[in-house]
Amino acid sequence: MTLEPTFARDYYLSTDAFVREKERIFFDQWFCVGRETEVPNAGDYLLLDVAGESMLLVRSREGTLHTHYNVCRHRGSQLVLGVEAKPFRNDPDGPNANLGATGTFTSGIRCPYHAWTYNLDGTLRTAPFLEDGDGFCRQDLPLHRAEVASWGGFLFLKLSPGGETLAEQLSGVPERVRRYPLAELGIARRIRYDVAANWKVILENYNECYHCGPVHPELCRVVPAFRQNGGMHLDWERGVPHREGAWTFTMSGTTTRRPFAGLDRDELTRHKGELIYPNFMLSLSAEHAAAFTLWPHGPGDTTVICDFLFHPDEMARPDFDPMDAVEFWDITNRQDWAICESVQRGMASRIFRRGFYAPMESLSLDIRRYLERRLGPTE
Repeated sequence: MTLEPTFARDYYLSTDAFVREKERIFFDQWFCVGRETEVPNAGDYLLLDVAGESMLLVRSREGTLHTHYNVCRHRGSQLVLGVEAKPFRNDPDGPNANLGATGTFTSGIRCPYHAWTYNLDGTLRTAPFLEDGDGFCRQDLPLHRAEVASWGGFLFLKLSPGGETLAEQLSGVPERVRRYPLAELGIARRIRYDVAANWKVILENYNECYHCGPVHPELCRVVPAFRQNGGMHLDWERGVPHREGAWTFTMSGTTTRRPFAGLDRDELTRHKGELIYPNFMLSLSAEHAAAFTLWPHGPGDTTVICDFLFHPDEMARPDFDPMDAVEFWDITNRQDWAICESVQRGMASRIFRRGFYAPMESLSLDIRRYLERRLGPTE
């Protein structure tokens, strides 16, 4: 039995390592930021903090999505003020909880400092008391832009030009989950978790079930396969089977909600999961999805936003109640975050140098390879 080494401790604890990751990963890859339904109308915007960069995502009058750095071209003032260090506020009440900094531009994007005003597509409309000529040209001073694209109703930003397309980064994921109606789903509940752990610790934890037996007793009662042989040999492409009579992620393993139309026989009774680097985890049940976005703030500080997605037909039913799934996931999530924080604290010990991946954690090796392609050798 071979144990493969993890990253050295500095990759989880060092500010220098996190700065490299910001430039080469979070700013250079497609970063999932939420759902298209969060900006449904012309002028609607999201104010987002992507690893320390304040970004404006706005829908234009024509319905096109644009992303701009929240920086005026004149003197560098932020165009929308009050950006918090973390992107979402916690509000446990109501179906649209935790949406964070949102709003609507009624006409244009107006800088609060000197009133330079930009169109929603980022072009400069007016600059008070300045006319084109004598070294000033409005056409030359649009807002700094980033790329935006969507898949399955999810929005992704890319802060650096060029590189992979979103389709290339998603690779085989769309094909594997093609029967789930992701683009149609609505957010019934959103929970924010502030986790005192490195973003890589959270993704490594998601990518193995060696921990499921010790950490998740409720989950393993619904999906016994998670604790068998330390979670080895799980067939994630086909899906992981529930216990006899169970078919979804709730305490009972059942629900009154109807499964999504069009799923195959396995998808009606098995659970699927996808990890899309660098910050998106997607778990799929037969009648709901749990979508996790990670928002790294530092080497030991990550916000996790968990969206619970359901079909609008189910959400429109008078008796719709998502809490059987939400409460089950919340228990599981909090167990995960607690153990991830324990790992982060343990790695800070003077005695710790690096850890190891057991054979049943082979999928967690993906993150090591992913970082080596973007940061170079990890030694």
